[in-house]
Amino acid sequence: MPKLYSSKHIIKILAQNGFDFISQKGSHQKFRKQGDPSFITIVPGNKKEIPYGTFRAIIVKAHLQESDFKIK
Repeated sequence: MPKLYSSKHIIKILAQNGFDFISQKGSHQKFRKQGDPSFITIVPGNKKEIPYGTFRAIIVKAHLQESDFKIK
């Protein structure tokens, strides 16, 4: 079974890769890549484990790799 990450960890990695917080509606937080407004991704906040399918959708929208999220 693949590793499940928390929303806190995902948001931290997005910030390290140049994403800024834009807005929030309910528990969903919106992030945009600095310098390129076409890269927008939404992360459900305050979750201990994000389902793997949701995680994959986040990294595809953010144009990142799963290896970027490995805990070192």
